Amino acid sequence: MITIMGATGATGGALLRRLIELDIPCRAISRAPDGLRAAIGAQAPVEVVGADAADPRALRAAFDGSTQLFLAMANSPRQVALEINAVDAAAACGVRHVVKLSAPAAEPDSPVAVSRGHWQVEAHLAATGMVATLLRPYAFMQKLLLNAPAVAEGVLVAAMRDVPCNYIDVRDIADVAAEILLRPGLDGVTYTLTGPRAFSCPELAHLLGELTGRRVRHIDLPPDDFHGHLVRTAHLPDWLASHVVEIQRLAVARPESPNGTVEAVLGRPARTLDAFLREHRAVFAPGI
Repeated sequence: MITIMGATGATGGALLRRLIELDIPCRAISRAPDGLRAAIGAQAPVEVVGADAADPRALRAAFDGSTQLFLAMANSPRQVALEINAVDAAAACGVRHVVKLSAPAAEPDSPVAVSRGHWQVEAHLAATGMVATLLRPYAFMQKLLLNAPAVAEGVLVAAMRDVPCNYIDVRDIADVAAEILLRPGLDGVTYTLTGPRAFSCPELAHLLGELTGRRVRHIDLPPDDFHGHLVRTAHLPDWLASHVVEIQRLAVARPESPNGTVEAVLGRPARTLDAFLREHRAVFAPGI
């Protein structure tokens, strides 16, 4: 039995939809099971179970009978503790294989706090003896949708200068995860996942301008000013604004370049940023 922890998140939700498309029986864990059942429909081959990651006993009950676990929890100050709860519950229930959604630069001395947290969970997972497959995707294309209000005002604000950034569609991450869970021989590996091309913020602003038919100006701020902008304008909590700034500073410090991992695993190219933006044109340019 494949169990998805984080089934209502961006990547976990995309994996759940992919397994439903393939008609693969699976189990989805949610703190709000009634809402998830309503969203996926009664005909889906999915067992929806209610559990909170803060409750180890509930997790063990939810994982009972599982052989594989996909673990993807939202970034938060409690992420490390909650994911370790899930890892321990999985080990106690006899889960054999865990596919964990991690992050680039998951290292003990990473300059990104969230990546240091992922390293802690990875190290804990390794000590359990379960087979661990680690997915380390770069920036999600879906996160670009959060820029829609600023793009509507003709600006794209960042703190990355003109360095390239990798973007990957979460559906590609989910497709890779499904392939790993379903095809023997792909497990126990660390996969760094990117889209087919990296884009700088000026290039992204140009693409958004072409998409919307209006000029989109790239504004590059110093990191501290960008942090303040995220808190005041985007209303992000301080820890999340710090995370966004750290990720962008990492891209500056460690230049990013795409790889062919998605295509190697799936046998098809990764989805492109151009195609993603066209698919979501109505978000960036409503009424056009």
